[in-house]
Amino acid sequence: MSTVAERLALSLKNAGVKYVFGVPGGPSLPYLEAMRRSGLDFILVKNEASAGIMATVCGQITGVPAVCHATFGPGATNLTTGVGCAYLDRVPLIAMTSEMSDSQLKRTVQMNIDQQALFKQITKWTTRLTPDNVEGTVKKALEISLSEVTGPVHVGLPADIAERPAEGDGSDIIICPKGPPKPLEKELENMKKVLQVYKKPLLAVGLSSARLRLQKNILRVVEKHNLPVVLTPMAKGIVPESHPNYIGVVFHALSHMLNPIVNQADLIIGIGYDPVEFNYEDWMPEAPLLHIDTVKADVDNSIKVIGDVVGDLKYSIKELLTLEPAGNDWNLEEVKKNKEQLFSTLRPNTKSFSPSAALDALRCEMSEDGIMTCDVGAHTHLIGQLWRTPRPGLQMMTNGWSSMGFGVPAAIGAKICLPETQVVCVCGDGGFLMMLGEIVTARRLQLDVTFVVLADNKLSLIDVKQKRKNFENYGVTLYKGALLESDKILGVPVLSAKNEKQMKKCLKNAFSIKGPVVIEASIDGSIYKELISRR
Repeated sequence: MSTVAERLALSLKNAGVKYVFGVPGGPSLPYLEAMRRSGLDFILVKNEASAGIMATVCGQITGVPAVCHATFGPGATNLTTGVGCAYLDRVPLIAMTSEMSDSQLKRTVQMNIDQQALFKQITKWTTRLTPDNVEGTVKKALEISLSEVTGPVHVGLPADIAERPAEGDGSDIIICPKGPPKPLEKELENMKKVLQVYKKPLLAVGLSSARLRLQKNILRVVEKHNLPVVLTPMAKGIVPESHPNYIGVVFHALSHMLNPIVNQADLIIGIGYDPVEFNYEDWMPEAPLLHIDTVKADVDNSIKVIGDVVGDLKYSIKELLTLEPAGNDWNLEEVKKNKEQLFSTLRPNTKSFSPSAALDALRCEMSEDGIMTCDVGAHTHLIGQLWRTPRPGLQMMTNGWSSMGFGVPAAIGAKICLPETQVVCVCGDGGFLMMLGEIVTARRLQLDVTFVVLADNKLSLIDVKQKRKNFENYGVTLYKGALLESDKILGVPVLSAKNEKQMKKCLKNAFSIKGPVVIEASIDGSIYKELISRR
């Protein structure tokens, strides 16, 4: 008879799970051995937050949940940073933590907290594994994680059950996640009528559209009805920046420059718009809303909702494509000129090495099909608007959870899932320092990842916000002098750039080196204050 650890590992493997990221503890040892025997790939990381972020990125890329694992107490609390990322970025994931045995659960014991309560707030479901229902727990966990809206689940592993016999027949697990139902016919009919009435509808495409991989049909809607479109940051690539109907990205750098176009709209059509990134009411003009998504619109009383089409988003979009083009009064030449002015302003004319110049150098040298992951900070706002993204999934950020430290482990997770794809991480010096230990993980795994550090020695986003409030700059300086001042850090080569020409040379060199490389780009962070939206 199989043990609980053996049955758990095999059940995950048979269900299509490939990777487990984590930091083990003593009670993990039987599970590690079972993973090794079953062929699951356990990847040791330097901190548990990284494990959750790597698993999140694997879920985004593959659509199959990865597992992140931690031990009792501090291991579990560290893991919550990564699990929260999956929760608010809407990604399937399985989190597993060691927990006290039933007999010790209510006792005063070292490292003991109520981990079920801890994870309840940041998962769709949390439970404790039992020897009599291993396959059933794995099946339910995967189904809940993959059901709309996708997200993480948590399974506690009591410390004394790993080597007990597991009941059940060890049969294969058939996963049947629940998709959203078909939208109500009356809502679909209302949607079609609304589109015939308004003369300047504007599309707002969001996160749900990206994670459900609906780019092809959304582009067909844009082009058939010839409507201008704004994106949320995590929907980048659904409509490329070169498209004549593209306006820009709400929320990120200089997004107020979208207003001359956005404010002309007499109707906003939200397609897959998830307010976890940016609430409708924080940017919408005085126009009604037609919301089309898998869940109802979440708005305050300032928004007039004239249609709430809830259900299978793919079906709703196909219904939009059955309509004859209604015609509209948009001037796309005006949209084009506004976009050109936006991108020109994003590239300030300065003698210093701007973050925009560093990003332009990277975009020039990097493969069109490469993946760029970015961290959280002032540079995120710039990337969200400036970075040219030909299709979804090529620029990866967290804009629901928005945790500093995302970029480095995200790049490692992406490279593990897609070893033949070029992967580059862009992060500020603050986020880089948070996850510096994971550079050794990339070195150990011999991953060809380039880590670009935009170094300006500050928490630049906080610096900008302090200055706008006329506060003294306090608590934002990270270090004095240069950041690295070395040819290597933790055994990884370091290249340094202080202007765009040097940046391009560093990138060419980095892309020719096997294994991870760090590029320290010493930028002028004072430029951010002119680029970050005042919203």
